[in-house]
Amino acid sequence: MRKHAERGFSFIELMVVIVIIGLLTSVVALNVLPSQDRAMGEKARADVAILSQAVEMFRLENLRYPNMDDGLEALLPDGNRQGYIKALPRDPWGNEYVYLIPGENGVFDVMSLGADGRIGGEADNADIGNWLQQE
Repeated sequence: MRKHAERGFSFIELMVVIVIIGLLTSVVALNVLPSQDRAMGEKARADVAILSQAVEMFRLENLRYPNMDDGLEALLPDGNRQGYIKALPRDPWGNEYVYLIPGENGVFDVMSLGADGRIGGEADNADIGNWLQQE
């Protein structure tokens, strides 16, 4: 009498499946990671635009821009007024947005310092500011 064949996967079958999963993972990673970096930059540009508009609304109501001491916190609601934004966002890399008055590129600057959190840089480390949106 013949023995019944044991059920299950052989070592080679398991290795083939692992290799296929690894290849699929690398293809997905190569296609998704650049999209994530691009999305982070777009979010920073959108936040800078919203903060810049809020600074302009502040100026229209108060006949002045927020000073450096108050910074972007002047846009938040307090007991006396509704405010111009509900909360101060952080940039996609977890850093605070920078507000300068007078600005180096205009009357005021609102910017993210990019992925590295330092002034200057290229690619993902490049600064994203309100002066870039005026071009």
